[in-house]
Amino acid sequence: MPGWTQILLVVAIIVLLFGSGRISGLMGDFAKGIRSFREGLNDGDEEEGKDKPEPKTIDATAVHEDEAAEKAESKDKTASS
Repeated sequence: MPGWTQILLVVAIIVLLFGSGRISGLMGDFAKGIRSFREGLNDGDEEEGKDKPEPKTIDATAVHEDEAAEKAESKDKTASS
């Protein structure tokens, strides 16, 4: 297990090799990638909601009229029998 001094030494060497500007640029690009990934996930969720069909509504008066017509027909059938 590396100690704190070894970790600091490795970080110092990396900063010397790449420079602090290049490292901060890489971190900025990394953050932009994460941000765009999250936005893509959110856009996918919104698009899924748009693809779903609207729930069908039932006209209550039409249902009652149909039931009344069926009852009338069944009364007519029993009366004619």
